[in-house]
Amino acid sequence: MLKTDSHILVTGASKGIGRAISDELCTSGYNVTGIARNFSEKQTELPGFKPYKIDLGDLDKLPARLEEIKSSGFMPSALILNAGMGLFGSLEEYSYQQINSLMNVNFTSHAYITRCFLPVMKRAGLGNIIFIGSDAGLRGSKKGSIYCASKFALRGFSQALRAECARSGIGVTIINPGMVKTDFYKDLDFEPGKENNNSINIDAIVDCIKLILANGGNTVIDEINLSPLKHVIHFKNK
Repeated sequence: MLKTDSHILVTGASKGIGRAISDELCTSGYNVTGIARNFSEKQTELPGFKPYKIDLGDLDKLPARLEEIKSSGFMPSALILNAGMGLFGSLEEYSYQQINSLMNVNFTSHAYITRCFLPVMKRAGLGNIIFIGSDAGLRGSKKGSIYCASKFALRGFSQALRAECARSGIGVTIINPGMVKTDFYKDLDFEPGKENNNSINIDAIVDCIKLILANGGNTVIDEINLSPLKHVIHFKNK
């Protein structure tokens, strides 16, 4: 169980799921270091919140930026790795750069961040690493070949990491939500259906985070899968 004054890193912290997690944790008394490309002024004024403007897709610069956070004296009790991007289409519709960008943000950046802070957490002998995955990591879907691959990779990574960390006092969990009504779908041609039971409320994901952080160190919540009661997809151009 983490103390409420613990330091937690959240990626994708400026909007959507990451914003909701960051705001709730700060309100609950945690210290949150947020990573995103941009932040609103209102969010940066939250007590206990420290923003870092970092583009997780720029892997060449990412290690140095992470070392900058670490050298500031940041000692994470938990990593909540939430950042992600969506891009869908038949494989031949992706450019090579788009394939690279999707894998970098949705998977490789998470591996870099974990690599940076895991030694510190292992020396402390406690903490949590929480990945926000997707139900796209549970099954492949049409026009989701690269997106699903990135989420399958993240899920496999979390499973292997869990085994590696078992003797270090660090819990590793992945949460796989279905469709959540956020700005994630703003630039896509589909979105969850319009009924409330067609999508997952962000509060359900935040509650899962709080449950994991409050959990005692002798039990690991390996994986949580969340689905809307009724799975309905609305195509915007139809």
